[in-house]
Amino acid sequence: MSNLDGPRPSTQLTDRLGRRIENLRVSVTDRCNFRCTYCMPEEGLEWLDRSELLSFEEIARVVRVGASLGIRKVRLTGGEPLVRRGLPTLVRLLHESHLIDDLSLTTNGVLLPEQAEDLARAGLRRVNVSLDSLVRKRFEQIARRDALADVLRGLESAAEHFEGPVKVNAVLIRGLNDTEIPDFVRLAREKDYVIRFIEFMPLDADESWTRHGLVEGSEIRERIEASLPGETRLVPDLRDYPSAPSRDFVFSDGSPGRIGFINSVTEPFCEDCNRIRLTADGKIRTCLFSTTETDLATPLRSGASDEELASILRRAVQDKEPGHKINSDEFRRASRSMSQIGG
Repeated sequence: MSNLDGPRPSTQLTDRLGRRIENLRVSVTDRCNFRCTYCMPEEGLEWLDRSELLSFEEIARVVRVGASLGIRKVRLTGGEPLVRRGLPTLVRLLHESHLIDDLSLTTNGVLLPEQAEDLARAGLRRVNVSLDSLVRKRFEQIARRDALADVLRGLESAAEHFEGPVKVNAVLIRGLNDTEIPDFVRLAREKDYVIRFIEFMPLDADESWTRHGLVEGSEIRERIEASLPGETRLVPDLRDYPSAPSRDFVFSDGSPGRIGFINSVTEPFCEDCNRIRLTADGKIRTCLFSTTETDLATPLRSGASDEELASILRRAVQDKEPGHKINSDEFRRASRSMSQIGG
């Protein structure tokens, strides 16, 4: 999408460290049809009341204000965003505004077969699908749902309806699913998917994260190269971007597919971070691991002007954290779990 209303503004969302904020993650709901062990408790998590959720029109207004300050990319997240009724309406609002360059979505994929066509018609061009196991029983153990076949159908729907590339996000936990590394690589090479291995982070609602469960990205890469045929190796993808969280590689033998590594714990990319998050209830989070938030919903619903909202965004971004401090004694867990924040 291009801005049809004239030249783009120079970004006004720059923090104290000089990082330019151009990427906004928008959570449309905290609800999810899975209960993944590294994200949510099996039961007992209280959902936001529907009245607390930002409406599609309110989200579109925040995006419009953000775009006036330099936001160029928007990713819709949850919870599981596809459980939010009427989501193509929001996609259409954002797409037809012509204010952002890139609109994408992260999903567990279960509802894609029935929604992909409508989302594509509304203007969605790319999706990331979370998939942590290719073994049915293990998938059920992680997601606490027997839905692997549905997710695989969702991936096929994504490949059929969206421009792509189709990206698959996998979180590996030692002793649970890390033996499946070769299977994920095979999936990338056979289907031309981008398989991205995301390091296990302390964002689970059960607070059971330990370093023992962490499979470092460097180890995953070594194990991948040991499993590849002949002299095949992973070589850096020239399409890689410094501010992107993933470092992507292609196969030296020219086969389809890519492999990405999001090494958030062992190789933090905080100094290049250009992202902020909008929670489903209208709070701005300047880091995934923020312990504080900036309320945007109250002024939004109290008659604040676009200029006032822009000022709130600027102040929030000025105080963006230098980094998450996972590897420091000063680390403090985020004030919400992953499903409540938005991926």
